[in-house]
Amino acid sequence: MGDNEEPQGSRSPLAAAPDEPLPHPDPHRATVLVIGVIATVLFVVLRFAVALGGHEPLPADVWWDDAMLAGMSDAGLVIAWVPSIVGGVIGAPVVGILIIVLFLWRRRRWDAATLAVAIVTVTAIGAPMAAVIARVRPSESLAESVPTSFPSGHTAVATTIAVTLGLLLRRWYVWTLGVVWVVYMMWSRTYLHAHWASDVLAGLLEGIAVACLVWSGMQAYRIRRAMASQSSPQPDA
Repeated sequence: MGDNEEPQGSRSPLAAAPDEPLPHPDPHRATVLVIGVIATVLFVVLRFAVALGGHEPLPADVWWDDAMLAGMSDAGLVIAWVPSIVGGVIGAPVVGILIIVLFLWRRRRWDAATLAVAIVTVTAIGAPMAAVIARVRPSESLAESVPTSFPSGHTAVATTIAVTLGLLLRRWYVWTLGVVWVVYMMWSRTYLHAHWASDVLAGLLEGIAVACLVWSGMQAYRIRRAMASQSSPQPDA
């Protein structure tokens, strides 16, 4: 273990840490970058598949929507509305800001910046794209009415936050909770007939791509800053 490393179990994931540029590249950066590129390619492939179908629901979309309609219940609706509200237009920004503030409070400015950039990026990409594509939602939609179905913004933002936190905090329970939350969100959006299954899949891919690419980019930027700092002439004592 290097001089700058410390045991993973010695502190909580949000404990204050030295917030200096990384002295060495993260060993997982290449893997994360590859995952981000793969997610981007898969998103583009799915986008073309939807476009080739005239933006109509795919056969799998119809099957899943019928299954959700057949399983509709009052209890299910209550459960489904929770992530839709928490991860909605108001809920998602509030949650994101709270986490960013918590990072800043713990003096983890780079982590706060990474999460902020990721959330802004996924929103800046997804919202205009959905408006331009204007895919029609399921006719039984209980949550939304405007034709901005592809990709699912709720799912994209939830995935971006979950994956970014997983990459920043590196704890198994953070990943587990993130996966559970994203799956819950995907189910919720289709249960409420706000999106087709391909919409939430697109949101998942978008979120993974944005989180991985932004995290990789921030890591690269920190390395360049560290190298520039080390190579710059030091003032005379």
